[in-house]
Amino acid sequence: MEAIRVPRVGPGRPRVRPAHVLGDKGYSSRAIRSWLRRRGIAHTIPERADQVRNRLKRGSRGGRPPAFDKQLYKRRNVVERCFNRLKQWRGIATRYDKTAESYQAAVTLASLLMWA
Repeated sequence: MEAIRVPRVGPGRPRVRPAHVLGDKGYSSRAIRSWLRRRGIAHTIPERADQVRNRLKRGSRGGRPPAFDKQLYKRRNVVERCFNRLKQWRGIATRYDKTAESYQAAVTLASLLMWA
């Protein structure tokens, strides 16, 4: 989470605090939610089934469920489909490149070819 960088449209250094974070159930933890809350970052992360059961098992001491916007979460599908299309390139899926720069160049090239 510390490595988040949001590039600016114009000049200036990248922002380190995005306006909103969309995550899957793998990011559903109390530590991540509290970290985002402390930094003032809105988030849409679904709860895992075991977390829901544990919260309900505690009754009124379990607290209320975290806010979740279904319509906003549906937009995450676009990003997932993009990753799936990128992984159709064997070199990107298996990470043949030795350096981060050459891997980033391969991802950029594949993105440009998909976009064109």
